[in-house]
Amino acid sequence: MIVREGAENAENAGGGWRPGYPAAAVVFAIGMAGTTLPTPLYGLYQEQIGFSELMVTVVFAVYAVAVITVLLVAGNYSDEVGRRPVLLIAMALSAASAGCFLLQSGLPLLFTGRLLSGCAAGLLSGAATAAVIELAGPGQKARAGFAATAANMGGLGCGPLLSGILAQYTPWPLMLPFWVHLGLVAVACGITWFLPETVAEPKRWPPLKPQGITVPPEVKGVFTPAALAAFAGFALLGLFTAVAPSFASQTLGVRNLAVSGAVVFSVFLASTVGQSLTERIGARLALPVGCGILVVGLLLVASSLIAESLPLLVLGALCGGTGQGLAFRGALTLVSGAAPAQHRGGTISAFFVVAYTGISLPVVGVGAMATWLGLRQAGLIFTGCVMLLAGGAGTYAARRPPTGA
Repeated sequence: MIVREGAENAENAGGGWRPGYPAAAVVFAIGMAGTTLPTPLYGLYQEQIGFSELMVTVVFAVYAVAVITVLLVAGNYSDEVGRRPVLLIAMALSAASAGCFLLQSGLPLLFTGRLLSGCAAGLLSGAATAAVIELAGPGQKARAGFAATAANMGGLGCGPLLSGILAQYTPWPLMLPFWVHLGLVAVACGITWFLPETVAEPKRWPPLKPQGITVPPEVKGVFTPAALAAFAGFALLGLFTAVAPSFASQTLGVRNLAVSGAVVFSVFLASTVGQSLTERIGARLALPVGCGILVVGLLLVASSLIAESLPLLVLGALCGGTGQGLAFRGALTLVSGAAPAQHRGGTISAFFVVAYTGISLPVVGVGAMATWLGLRQAGLIFTGCVMLLAGGAGTYAARRPPTGA
């Protein structure tokens, strides 16, 4: 499949001015924000429905499993049908997810909502990243790469911040966040409709061709260290997205939903800052440096649990998020740069399969351990394991620097 890129695509896509990569990044951010809206609300759902901390992580894991499944089954679909149709489908799934949360009266619709949200994120991860990068003109590739990763992490961070504030300070804590998101999804659909299509010869709804984790031979040298770093960094994000509000309320005594949402937001904000620093130090160096900073952040998170200190938890989020952002953008830059254009969407999707495995499996382990050991002990075991993984990934990347763009 041929790919048209940048200014040439905008000129040929229908005459006159068409939105560029910043507009695609806005769509990406809105879609990803919807996936983390429920994060500060799980405590309210526990009170309303009645379920354990393990069930919180299982609900979260349903989302991650859906992401991984879509990436495996349809991760390369936008290479065939085009970026824009896939983005519109993702927005429709995101709207359906919000509808499930608005109508929920028990666990079945919570699971369904998270399942649909995961499907949306799976489609967005490959298609939106590729669209943002491909819409960039000559000399804009570095900025577009940052825009794609910042939209991903920034959107994930804005979700809990928005819902936490609305849940804490409005009379409709379990309704208004999702109505607001539906409005944002409508805006995103309007933007997407006018985006130039970057796939020059899209097919009309070809049959799905599940690819599994397929990495072109020329990308394999880059993929291994990049994927290891992504796995470790996303494990930290999974901890904050799934159970940080419970840590804050049960271990630290913080029950303000806006504060809980802000704590989660801080790790994603720091990730975006870390991504902005990647270009200065180079993608290859960003991998080991990011993993090293991630280890320090995890040490601070563990210290916050031992000392029962909210400031230490926030410092851990800021430090760990910065390290995750450095490593994540460096990894994605290397992988997307090394991938041939006709396989870029599929290769990026394979990268996100590994990352979302990191965001799901360890967190379910925390939920299971918390049932027997309590959240504090489970959190300490989790941080210790991820520290070992991040340290190993950083050492691997330092001793065997990846080649690529």
